[in-house]
Amino acid sequence: MKFEWKKHEKALYGAKRIPALVEIPRQNFIMMKGSGNPNDTDFSDRVSALYSLAYAVKMSYKSISAKNILSNEFHDFTVYPLEGIWKLKNADTKSTAGKFIKENLEYTIMIRQPDFITTEMVSAALEKVKTKKPNRLYEKIIFDTIHDGKCVEILHVGSYDTEPSSFNQMDKFAEENSLQRISDCHREIYLTNRTKEDNLKTILRYRVI
Repeated sequence: MKFEWKKHEKALYGAKRIPALVEIPRQNFIMMKGSGNPNDTDFSDRVSALYSLAYAVKMSYKSISAKNILSNEFHDFTVYPLEGIWKLKNADTKSTAGKFIKENLEYTIMIRQPDFITTEMVSAALEKVKTKKPNRLYEKIIFDTIHDGKCVEILHVGSYDTEPSSFNQMDKFAEENSLQRISDCHREIYLTNRTKEDNLKTILRYRVI
């Protein structure tokens, strides 16, 4: 049986175009920190390194499962979408037009791993992919757990540059429900890529109490 996040975890990836309060459990990720404009080559190189490892983990797990070594009910899984945690380096990061200066962004990009993927599996896959598909950025990848807990989320449809309109809806929802944002960063989950900007689908989340 193949584990497919779209089918098995609809509550976590089925955000709507209106704000909602959700509870996000502990999740495991392969992740990498960075800074600067996400339109630059450095960012795409980091994304490439993450995906190379993510698929190496998937293929390694599938190979082990085929040998009947594992007792888990799932013999394969669909690679999760790319996610990012974003924040600004300091408060003075906007131009006179009120737009973010993207060069001043700090981020952690990540790809979630199923709960049945272990640290040992990730380490073994990393050693293999270093040989098969060398990339200097592999050394910056870590495997760690994040627990966001209570969050406000919304599905943003359209260009990343129009996200402020969705954040305004989230802020209004939080205020109306006596919720307080507790972090200066937010999470983005990229459900689509390689499509027109108007069709991009991104889940936006931030933590609240």
